[in-house]
Amino acid sequence: MLSNTAIPKYYGIFRDRVIRGEIPVNQEISMQMNLIDSLIENPNYYYDGDVVEGYIQYCENELTLTDGSDLHLLDPFKLWAEDVLGWYECVERSVFVPGVDGQAGHYENRKIWKRLRNKQYLIVGRGASKSLYDSTMQSYFENIDTSTTQQITTAPTMKQAEEVLSPIRTAITRSKGPLFKFLTMGSIQNTTGNRALRQKLVSTKKGIENFVTGSIIEVRPMSIDKLQGLRCKVATVDEWLSGDIREDVIGAIEQGASKLDDYLIIATSSEGLVRNGPGDTIKMELKDILKGEYYNPHVSIWWYKLDSIDEVANPVMWVKANPNLGITVTYETYQRDVERAEKAPATRNDILAKRFGIPMEGYTYFFTYEETLRHRPRSCFGMPCSMGADLSRGDDFCAFTFLFPLGNGAFGVKARSYITETTLSKLPQAMRCKYEEFIQEGTLIIMSGTVLDMDQVYEDLDTFIDKMQYDVRTFGYDPYNAKGFVDRWITENGAFGVEKVIQGKRTESVPLGELKHLAEDRLLIFDESIMTFTMGNCITIEDVNGNRMLLKRHADKKIDNVAALMDAFVAFKNNAYVFE
Repeated sequence: MLSNTAIPKYYGIFRDRVIRGEIPVNQEISMQMNLIDSLIENPNYYYDGDVVEGYIQYCENELTLTDGSDLHLLDPFKLWAEDVLGWYECVERSVFVPGVDGQAGHYENRKIWKRLRNKQYLIVGRGASKSLYDSTMQSYFENIDTSTTQQITTAPTMKQAEEVLSPIRTAITRSKGPLFKFLTMGSIQNTTGNRALRQKLVSTKKGIENFVTGSIIEVRPMSIDKLQGLRCKVATVDEWLSGDIREDVIGAIEQGASKLDDYLIIATSSEGLVRNGPGDTIKMELKDILKGEYYNPHVSIWWYKLDSIDEVANPVMWVKANPNLGITVTYETYQRDVERAEKAPATRNDILAKRFGIPMEGYTYFFTYEETLRHRPRSCFGMPCSMGADLSRGDDFCAFTFLFPLGNGAFGVKARSYITETTLSKLPQAMRCKYEEFIQEGTLIIMSGTVLDMDQVYEDLDTFIDKMQYDVRTFGYDPYNAKGFVDRWITENGAFGVEKVIQGKRTESVPLGELKHLAEDRLLIFDESIMTFTMGNCITIEDVNGNRMLLKRHADKKIDNVAALMDAFVAFKNNAYVFE
């Protein structure tokens, strides 16, 4: 029964245990609890416990595990499913009512009950049985919801995606419950005879088909080309943060699914090892929702992770990263992984990310994920600054970064970079989408031709500086490819404050260390995606003396604006008195 005052049953149990201190939770889960509490208090949202109980009874009466044993839903499964299935809102729709006896029809406004949630994100430690949860939801909608038609499941590999179907296939074979016995009785070979004698729920080459509801669950490759244009009612996306995924597959699915009422996308994953992918963009959006900076009641977020790396040493806190710890995966398994991370450093990043939800990368990145997150928009119009330049005429960014002293040790950061049309046209689709984001925000300028004309770059940059009224008091530059540009700058602006910054471990190490400290303390105030992108691409190498030098992982992992930032910082440090 719908109620706009009831507390969801399984959330209420969970909340009480958290309040009593029986279950430790991280900051993200705590914020999600705050959002659910706000739904409870909002008279416009309604809870239906009968739907949730129907899901639980269906799963426990009809489904099995892959090995054929009985399925008993885990408490976190009930909590997650309740958050998806239990919430409703009443929306007003204009509906056409045909006339009687050939008379013209008319439109009427009618109130329609609609499920509130259409997306759910689960980020949870390895071993939490995420795929089994996906299986229960897929099976429930295929066999219970008669409005469901096309359903898809996808993962980085077809084998991973098939794991979602395995328990359903086992349940078909075993047919322990009354519904499955009805759906599976009859002959699979009977396709033209008596329909009553046909098997109604069948595992076929296409997927799993229900000929009563007309629904099919298909396995699809995790590729935009294979997912765009589908009007699927239900989709599960497994391990969307794992692997080297450079496409927004969730967005591709939603483009087609959003044309249907009550579509549902469930995206489950452990933490990933990839920087600057679409997953990072999604996680930033999820953080904004959890913080209340972006209101979106249609999204359910359950993000399990340790709050800090220090908690790895405390087994009591491990349940923050995996609520099914001790049930679907043992504490011993986690302990062995902790010991392995200490003895085999090559495994450390993978274990911290996959087991404990701590964002790590396969490489030693200079800036952490948190340090690359954008700040709130900030204007630096008319302010004094130091400009840094890392000049390129080819495939790299011809990058300029402006550093604005803000007082109290903080610096504003703005960027402007240039590439050619030819360079843009050669990019793969996923990277081109990323570059389009920079173009839209005005930090990446596209110039005609194959090679950048530095006079054109100079003219555009000069116009930009004049428009923003930046007071450029110092200018640091990498001398590579810079002579013509720098000569013109000195001719037009004078040589005062112009600093040549030689690249190398000895010269880079100190300013890089200072910039790192500023980033750690969130004193580099940037609000542009291009800085997040280039900072996120920076890796470093060290010599035997501990001196560091900036590098990039691959050719497409641009770091040019960070190099320009370092140049600007060196110029500022060498001439700090002009900013006093």
